[in-house]
Amino acid sequence: MTPEELAVLIRSALESAVNVGTLALDPADIPDPVKVERPRNRDHGDWATNIAMQLAKKSGMNPRDFATVLADLLGAHEGIDAVEIAGPGFINIRLAAASAGELARTIVESGSDYGTNSSMAGTHINLEYVSANPTGPVHLGGARWAAVGDSLARLMRACGAEVTREYYFNDHGSQIDRFARSLYARALGQEAPEDGYGGQYIADIAERVRTDAAAAGEPDPITLPEEEAIEAFRARGVELMFGEIKERLSSFRSEFDVFFHEDSLHESGAVDRAIATLRERGEVFDEGGAVWLRTTTYGDDKDRVLIKSDGQAAYFAGDVAYYLDKRERGADSAIYLLGADHHGYIGRMMAMCEAFGDTPQVNMQILIGQMVNLVRNGEPVRMSKRAGTIVTLDDLVDAVGVDAARYALVRVSMDSNLDIDLDLLSSRTNDNPVYYVQYAHARTCNVARNAAEHGVNREAGFNPAALDSPADADLLGKLAQFPAQVAQAAELREPHRVARYLESLAGAYHAWYGQCRVTPRADEAVEESHVARLWLNDATTQVLRTGLDLLGVAAPERM
Repeated sequence: MTPEELAVLIRSALESAVNVGTLALDPADIPDPVKVERPRNRDHGDWATNIAMQLAKKSGMNPRDFATVLADLLGAHEGIDAVEIAGPGFINIRLAAASAGELARTIVESGSDYGTNSSMAGTHINLEYVSANPTGPVHLGGARWAAVGDSLARLMRACGAEVTREYYFNDHGSQIDRFARSLYARALGQEAPEDGYGGQYIADIAERVRTDAAAAGEPDPITLPEEEAIEAFRARGVELMFGEIKERLSSFRSEFDVFFHEDSLHESGAVDRAIATLRERGEVFDEGGAVWLRTTTYGDDKDRVLIKSDGQAAYFAGDVAYYLDKRERGADSAIYLLGADHHGYIGRMMAMCEAFGDTPQVNMQILIGQMVNLVRNGEPVRMSKRAGTIVTLDDLVDAVGVDAARYALVRVSMDSNLDIDLDLLSSRTNDNPVYYVQYAHARTCNVARNAAEHGVNREAGFNPAALDSPADADLLGKLAQFPAQVAQAAELREPHRVARYLESLAGAYHAWYGQCRVTPRADEAVEESHVARLWLNDATTQVLRTGLDLLGVAAPERM
């Protein structure tokens, strides 16, 4: 019996008590789902609920009396071994071994569907993350968003949501001009402009632009008049940088459904249409030759310029048009994953959302991520050999690999600063969290192989009551928590919860492995307990594999 099934049973018992008049309660007051938790002290049972304390007052009863009525009903169920009332009205529930053990069958037969749910079904989410300027390699902060954003998309899809993973290319504005001029300068053998971009990658791209021109039978860009040359470096250089960013992110297992170009908002007239929409709603005004959005109406500290007095669109105008475009493409909720330097941007964005008649934190959500630092030999890793001034995604992957990099970037809450110890992540010890979890999965696979060699197989039948040891119960209880962890991680936008859960599951499995046998000893015959524990072992394999996949991390079968 899963905690979700137990919650349904408790709710059903409450509804029955109401129907026969044992409890004087409005059925609408019964929460759905009923909250069921794992007791901190396992001596108190397998699961606990405080529903009696939640509803007793509404029914005009003392919480313990309310709990007694519910306990009697639950205790009559064949899958429940004992029900006890503790303190002011807590209900502690101990499952029968067969009922608890059935979870192993449920997981194995459900496969990768175990842990999924429909809590977000019918919701279309536009999830935008990374969105680096196309002027250089993906830096370490972008790498964090690549791992977190992709994992979050996987989690929300596991909860039934339709998710569009989107990358926003900031290819409109002064940063592209500086990028093009930097390429031109390096092609001429000069240093980049003072406000330009440095690093070996600029020289590499500049050389590639010239090589591609020669291959196409076109003149060398440096032989053209300066402005034509700069435009040639801009067009081809941005294209090459785009391609490299996409390739690096794909290699990092961070795929996107849409690559949206900021420049298209201005070329298509989307900016003008968005401003016209806001003007029709009475949210736009003209002053000093500029066009303004009255964001102070919705809590912003000052109104924001959309069109400057020189007729040029302000950067915020692109944000306005982009949000409306997402909504018009069917997104019920637009989620932005932004870096720490964007914290001051939240107020105006939420005000803009409300100006369109939408609801902040519902139709628009903004998640802010904090800085990432690499440490090696106890010292910070300062900069990339290739990028020159920053540490990049490639630097991290080159040092520890994709699996360790993704796991390390996801396992800490995104709103916390993150120091990544490269020495630890490169080690093959239990102190390395990704190794600890992956090794647990590999161990389950090895146990299954050994079981097959000793004639233990699941086809021999399954007696869930044979999973009767405390270690069995502990592991089953941990496996039972997986669906709730997935749902909570998606709802709270916190994929790190899955990583921490997997580490606790790995710990429970390693402890179980030390106490329970799947294969018989040399002088033993295959018994029901061996077969039942193979089912439990394989259920653990499935949950570890599914959980790692939600984080975009491989589940190796041998290590």
